[in-house]
Amino acid sequence: MTVTSTAASLKPTPPQMNGLPVIGNVMEFMKDRTALLQRGYRQFGSIFSIKLGPKPVAVLFGEEAQEAFFAHTDKELRMDKAYGLLRASFGDIAFAAPPETYFAQRHILHAPFKGQMMAGYISIMNEEVQKWLDGLGDSGEIDITNRLIPLIQNVAGHAIMGKEFHDRMGQEFWALYADIGKALDPVLPPNLPLPKFQRRDRAKAKMHEILKPLIAERRASPDQHDDMLQVYATATYKDGRPVEDEVIIGIITALMFAGHETTVGQTAWTILELLRHPAYLAHLYSEVAQVMPYAGKPVDASTLMQLNYVRWAVDETTRLHPSADMIMREADSEIEIGNYRIPAGWLVLLSSTLAQQLPETFRDPERFDPLRFAPDRAEDKQHRFTITGFGGGVHKCAGMNFANNEMAIITAKLFQQYELELLSNDVQITYTEGASRPKNAIVRYRRKPRAAIPVDVMAQAVAAGCPHISGQADQAAATSHN
Repeated sequence: MTVTSTAASLKPTPPQMNGLPVIGNVMEFMKDRTALLQRGYRQFGSIFSIKLGPKPVAVLFGEEAQEAFFAHTDKELRMDKAYGLLRASFGDIAFAAPPETYFAQRHILHAPFKGQMMAGYISIMNEEVQKWLDGLGDSGEIDITNRLIPLIQNVAGHAIMGKEFHDRMGQEFWALYADIGKALDPVLPPNLPLPKFQRRDRAKAKMHEILKPLIAERRASPDQHDDMLQVYATATYKDGRPVEDEVIIGIITALMFAGHETTVGQTAWTILELLRHPAYLAHLYSEVAQVMPYAGKPVDASTLMQLNYVRWAVDETTRLHPSADMIMREADSEIEIGNYRIPAGWLVLLSSTLAQQLPETFRDPERFDPLRFAPDRAEDKQHRFTITGFGGGVHKCAGMNFANNEMAIITAKLFQQYELELLSNDVQITYTEGASRPKNAIVRYRRKPRAAIPVDVMAQAVAAGCPHISGQADQAAATSHN
């Protein structure tokens, strides 16, 4: 497949799917974009186009087209021009900013995800997940997606903002965030005088009012906290200038979106797919019982590396159900991809959902088969851009490892401590503000009998102040005394 940039070309534009007058394919896109794009792929192949209102959109599939998509990002294909809806909510940060601004911020964006910081996040994940599990009780029925929302929020809030702020301001902060998130509209111009956009702007102003004094406080006491906000509050550009408050607040808000909206969906799908595939789940149960023999045992980085069946299940869910299911660019100048030209001003869309289910890349691509990620198959290694659920190239998601660790810890600890049964026969997909989730996914759960904790492990945990194992120790002592 040839990819060139040209000022004028005789090649045709990608064939266009039929749509309604004026609005084109907007209604079907909003209802079920995956079904729309699947139909286009069956009709035209790996390159075609749709219309979202007056805006033409080129849709790409196939490894070479996917490689071209990422190779020409920041050149002929611009992220910032495609994500005006994000810029209105978060400001000129990350991929919503022009390329020169993004590259000036890139080392700042990635700073909290390097070095020893991840060990601290894993500890927070353990704490919040165990509190969530303890709150489920011994048995019941839940909509797993809805029940995961507060857990994912607590992990994100605790890791990003710190425990003190999260405990004190969590609910107010998330209410403001909700008004910002609900204004993310992939079709409407983001500055129309509509109520949801007005609520977004009021929420942004209130969030700035709350966070600016906190940022100043963090700068004045740089050694008092160990969280993402502290890293950003004391960060500098490469020329030594401090990062502006507006940029820090935009990054924090965007991280809340990335660390919450998308992770809820993928975690829920991981649990549901495991329940749909009992043969694979049996292997996962066996592995978890061997690696994590008793409830409350913290999951550290070493433990995660031993949970192969858990990690492969998380990876397969990213392939089948990427929550950030589409990636957008805008053509800044005319570009040729394969046999077609994409004019300047067109949007260019890559659907990770369909790109990761191409039959020429994956065996039985629609089947949940985590073993395709095992070393002896490694279907994900066939091409640099085989998996695009976390983006690709220099713009690959900075928080990918954070998200994967969080999903793995939730999955491992949930199946370690509970037996689960999927009650819903026909789980549907719903699209929230920029992410997809399973809808009406009802799960029945029953707590497993707690395995006895070895005496030496119990003593070490009590000495270290581990809240969950220490709590079991107190409970065991009270039972013995009675």
